Amino acid sequence: MKDLIIIGARGFGREVCNIARQCREWNKEWRLKGFLDDESTSLDDYSGYPPILGPVETYDIKPDDVFVCALGDVNYKYHYINLVKGKGGMFIDIIHPSSIIFSNTTIGEGLITGPFTYISSDCIIGNFVTVQPFTVIGHDVTIGNYCHINVGVFIGGFVKIGNFATLHSGSNILSRVKIGNNVTVGTGSTVIRKVSDKCTVFGNPAKIIFAE
Repeated sequence: MKDLIIIGARGFGREVCNIARQCREWNKEWRLKGFLDDESTSLDDYSGYPPILGPVETYDIKPDDVFVCALGDVNYKYHYINLVKGKGGMFIDIIHPSSIIFSNTTIGEGLITGPFTYISSDCIIGNFVTVQPFTVIGHDVTIGNYCHINVGVFIGGFVKIGNFATLHSGSNILSRVKIGNNVTVGTGSTVIRKVSDKCTVFGNPAKIIFAE
């Protein structure tokens, strides 16, 4: 049996811990070993969680360790995943049993899905993507690496999303829209046209409020 370690012991880390406990693989294929976090007191006000084992930087990976990254910031996620991979660490998917993933969908490494997520047919999901609860992803959608999709997002068919995108809660991406790399879509926004790289958009319809 493998030992699952969660990178990040803050709010999202605790959520992922509880998602993991509801997965069919828990205590069958892997058990929860603990968290990696540079703040040793992150769980002091909480009970019922496995321990913080130390920071990523100093943790010595054991042969049975596997990892999942529970960091909401896509750039921090990239940084710490690569630290672990540089030490030879392996990542697994954490897919809540209420998630629906249709046929012919390709899933990359390190996927996390929350309760009641829906991923339709013939999608391509990149590496280290997070899909939060009650999100709907339509057919033939492509999502790049290290994306974070928050609660209650709707993504229409044939949408293409680049790497390192963050879609905040309640946002809507209409069918066939293309979203570039390093894009942030604000809470409750409706995206009706292409969004270029390194832009933040907000509103209904969404407009650029920041661009590098």
